[in-house]
Amino acid sequence: MIVRLPGGYLHPIGERGRGLSAGQRQLLALARAELADPDILLLDEATASLDLATEAAVTEATERVARRRTTLVVAHRLTTAARADRVVVMDAGRVVEQGPHTELLRAGGRYARMWAEFNGADGRASAGAPEAVIPDQARVLRTT
Repeated sequence: MIVRLPGGYLHPIGERGRGLSAGQRQLLALARAELADPDILLLDEATASLDLATEAAVTEATERVARRRTTLVVAHRLTTAARADRVVVMDAGRVVEQGPHTELLRAGGRYARMWAEFNGADGRASAGAPEAVIPDQARVLRTT
């Protein structure tokens, strides 16, 4: 994406990313994070304002950047949380559940109920269903 910008890596970016789409801003931020090579990476709602196609590109870039470091991902999207090594479910600032996605599903708690609600009775997301979004009072912190 960066090499396609006029000027490539030297392309001037306006105040608050003016001139770039939300997806381009996210991809640029991930590229900068990869170049900085931090030990810990924090992503807060990295895909929240993206369409599904752009989300897929950002998710792929995120997984590449996160591969060699501790990454904390704050997300309301259940599919984002499900990809994590460990999920932390919070309610009113307190941890109410934590563990791998599969263990949280087996435990049958709040995360499992939200997942079941998103996926319907048969356990699979229905075609064309909107992305599951976790209510503000129950944020999920994805760690990888």
